[in-house]
Amino acid sequence: MEKIPMTRAGFDQLDAELRQLKSEERPAVIRAIAEAREHGDLSENAEYHAARERQSFVEGRIKELEGLLGLAEVIDTSKLSGSIKFGAKIVIVDEDTDEERSYQIVGEAEADLERGLLNIKSPLARALIGKDEGDSVEVRTPGGQRNYEVISIRYE
Repeated sequence: MEKIPMTRAGFDQLDAELRQLKSEERPAVIRAIAEAREHGDLSENAEYHAARERQSFVEGRIKELEGLLGLAEVIDTSKLSGSIKFGAKIVIVDEDTDEERSYQIVGEAEADLERGLLNIKSPLARALIGKDEGDSVEVRTPGGQRNYEVISIRYE
C-alpha cells in the first residue's frame, strides 16, 4: 500500500482522536447499549438503536484512523527549505482581489481549509508545488480561473 504523507502535527492530532475514541467513546457507547438493553424490548427501543448506530460510527472511525496512522509517513517539515513542497507554510495573494491567504500544504487526512490546511491533491496545491516567492500561478477552480502570487514560503 502507498504511504500517506503527513505532518507531525497532523499525525499527533489523528493519534489523539484515536486514543480518545478507544478510551472514552467506545466504553461510553458500551455502557449506553447495556443501559438501553435493561429497558426491555429492543425492537422498539430508540435508545438502543441510537447507541448501536453510535457504536457503528465509533468503530468505523477507529478502523479508519488505524488504517491512516498505519500507512502514515511523517515528514519533518523543519528540515525542508526552498521552493513550495509538502509541509510548506505559504502566503499567497489573489492578483484580482488583493486578498491574502495563508495555507500549509498537508496530506489528505489532515486537510481542513477552514484552518488553512490545504490538501496536497487540491488544484491550488498542485499548481503551487515547485513555485518560489514572487512567482505567479494560474489555477483552474470550479469558480473559474484564478491568479495568485506567492508572497512567502516557510518551513517549521
